[in-house]
Amino acid sequence: MLATSVETKRSPAAHASRENGAWAGRVVVITGAAAGLGRATAVRFAREGACLGLISRDELALRETAEQLTDAGATATCIAALDVSDPEAVFAAAEKFERELGPIDLWINDAMLTVFSPVHELSPAEFHRVTETTYLGMVHGCMAALKHMRPRKRGHIINIGSALAYRGIPLQSAYCGAKHAIRGFTASLRTEIEHDKTGIATSIIEMPAMNTPQFDWGRTHMPRQPRPMGTVYQPEAAAEAVYRAAQKKPREYWVGWPTFLTIVGNMIAPDYLDRYLARTAFGGQETSKPVSPDRKDNLCAPLTALHRIHGRFGSISKAHALILSGSLTRYAVVGAGALAFFALGAAAGALLRRR
Repeated sequence: MLATSVETKRSPAAHASRENGAWAGRVVVITGAAAGLGRATAVRFAREGACLGLISRDELALRETAEQLTDAGATATCIAALDVSDPEAVFAAAEKFERELGPIDLWINDAMLTVFSPVHELSPAEFHRVTETTYLGMVHGCMAALKHMRPRKRGHIINIGSALAYRGIPLQSAYCGAKHAIRGFTASLRTEIEHDKTGIATSIIEMPAMNTPQFDWGRTHMPRQPRPMGTVYQPEAAAEAVYRAAQKKPREYWVGWPTFLTIVGNMIAPDYLDRYLARTAFGGQETSKPVSPDRKDNLCAPLTALHRIHGRFGSISKAHALILSGSLTRYAVVGAGALAFFALGAAAGALLRRR
């Protein structure tokens, strides 16, 4: 496990234009902050003048990210190069963020790993590695945040979920299992927070496929290069949903129509989705380009050169995404179903009366 390494940078007075930002001076911690959605989210909060605590395994990538964020308007940045699977390192980082930046207002758990592979070709070590980062890393982040938020009776934790937290797909069993676990853990934590009346908010955001480096550096046992399946969104679109959640503190957001269709479709016809995904999701997650024999991955160590916001699929990615309240959308779906059954019953009754 990597030791905690922390460096703090504060924006000069030239960034006074951000002093009135919605998050000016407030402390936001983000795991998986050096690339993809985590980095895009950090940029979004930097534009509002936030103080940012950044966690990732790659110290060089974190330093580059911190420089970008101070240029974007962050009041201060503080980096912690560590592996979120190491709970003591995560707790130590939280302590240092509190000392260097101030009380943590918002903690965002985004760190993740995946392996593209059928279950029978996965090793137990690979499955464990994905789980300890994607799921247990989130648990460690929540524990670290709660340690500081509970005494103050305020704060907000956002866990990054996925449409795949509701509907597992082939070739990503370890990742789908971890995202299912995140959803269950978050629901359990929310009830405890409600019972204790701590004043802490907890949100989960179910994401669609995104154009991140995940598909460039994720380990694969497949013959062709991985790709996101279905409609793809730019990380900035998802980061906007995270930012909105920080403002509104919802129970759950669903991002993008594909997430809506996946969750509702699985509620209505899971057996149909089993067959549909068995037919389409193998080829749908591969490009036509063969995997190079010397392809490197980030499962066990970071790849500094690939730490960026975007992946290779920008030409097919959407810049904006619909953001739906999970709770309100469920009510709407149930209500629409009830109305449909009522209308069918009324029509059947009218037909019988005519006869």
